[in-house]
Amino acid sequence: MFVSLFLLWIFVWFVIVLFKSQRPKNFPPGPPILPVLGNLLNLSLENPLKDFDRLSKSYGNIYSIYIGPRPSVILNGLKAMKEAMVIKGVDFSGRPQDLFVNDVSCRNGGVGVILADYGPSWREHRRFALMTLRNFGLGKKSMEDRIHDEIQHTIKTLEGSIGKTLSPRVMFHNAASNIICQVLFGKRYEYDDDMIKTIVKCFTENAKIANGPWAMIYDSIPFCRNFPLPFRKAFKNSEICQNYINCLVTEYKKTRVPGDPRHFVDCYLDELEKRNDDGSSFSEAQLMTYSLDLHFAGTDTTSNTLLTGFLYLMAYPHVQERCQQEIDQVLEGKDRVCFEDRNSMPYVQAVLHEIQRIANTVPLSVFHCTTKDTELMGYSIPKGTMIIQNLNSVLREEGQWKFPHEFNPENFLNEKGEFVKPEAFMPFSAGPRMCLGEGLARMELFLITVTLLRKFKFIWPEDAGEPDFTPVYGVTLTPKPYHMKVQLRSKQNN
Repeated sequence: MFVSLFLLWIFVWFVIVLFKSQRPKNFPPGPPILPVLGNLLNLSLENPLKDFDRLSKSYGNIYSIYIGPRPSVILNGLKAMKEAMVIKGVDFSGRPQDLFVNDVSCRNGGVGVILADYGPSWREHRRFALMTLRNFGLGKKSMEDRIHDEIQHTIKTLEGSIGKTLSPRVMFHNAASNIICQVLFGKRYEYDDDMIKTIVKCFTENAKIANGPWAMIYDSIPFCRNFPLPFRKAFKNSEICQNYINCLVTEYKKTRVPGDPRHFVDCYLDELEKRNDDGSSFSEAQLMTYSLDLHFAGTDTTSNTLLTGFLYLMAYPHVQERCQQEIDQVLEGKDRVCFEDRNSMPYVQAVLHEIQRIANTVPLSVFHCTTKDTELMGYSIPKGTMIIQNLNSVLREEGQWKFPHEFNPENFLNEKGEFVKPEAFMPFSAGPRMCLGEGLARMELFLITVTLLRKFKFIWPEDAGEPDFTPVYGVTLTPKPYHMKVQLRSKQNN
């Protein structure tokens, strides 16, 4: 009797999975679907980016795959991306709510802002973040001061490495982390501080796990979720980060002066107190996740873009030298660079944007889902369908760029040598869910790169072999570890 019931259960489960794995009417085409696995065998679990490009050649710029029993639509090329994310932005602004990243990031009851589904809670928290960042100086002199203060610590690290080789990974990760920490928590950490080393390590590991094979298995085969498999490491990392934020918030609750905020956490606590249980989505649990969201987003993306940038500046020394010539000319007689100077540096601007294009730091953005039944380029997309943006297909799209497959700042310069930004430049995504930290990231990249290039020359070590530009795949693309040699420039403009 028991065996019969078990076999019947297996049969019913198989039929349900098989039924769920059939494409709806007028759904985007795609490869044949296997029961349970969906299209997992069509993808490299280590790095599916090449597979996404390969499938687009067979099925077009909009096609579908099944991650286990879950249908997902992959967007490729500017036309599809623009229609979905900008023209029909609200229709495609949802977030899937039952993936590995949700379970790892939202363990304490808060959903933060990055993974929050589209709706009133997301809108009021995004509005609050933009307002608070602006009030703390985003785009104003005070934010520049924070960034310049941190750059001095980076300079000190580089000065101590002159005549040696240096691995810049920890330096850039800690610098980016400290800048966002100043905004969120009003504090910075020394580069050898054990706490910040641990937090940055947790961020880095989770960024790799979240888009890796074990996360895909977690999302595709739910009954594996409680097994002691390698994805459990991400939950331990998340717990470490949650405890860190919890200690900070507890400390700030004791020392804050209501109405006189020192940083983002104080602002949130003021807002929470003002709302006084009015039924809004503001809560201490939300503050924990929210702070970690912003800390992670403000650390991993900026630091990996800087790492990519200096890798290419060493591999293309003529580009580095031309940047330095423009920097010297524009900043002659000035103590330090300011963000407004970018308008007088078209070549440096072109180089920084080319670095972001070639780095493609968040290659699949953050997964979206549809908020209602909708259409996209003639296809019917049901509500709740997961949407994956293949940003690589836009940032290297034929016809959109002069040199789509090579590092060349001319992609952002017109015939007169003026800086221009093509429509296909969207490393921060586009539409309502566009990265809210874009302004801070752009300011950091410009001020850090210009200040360091003004003072130092960066050289690829002679004994290091040829530079390897192949990135390590994850939520963010990371350059493989490398070393640099640093020299003080002979002509200083201090």
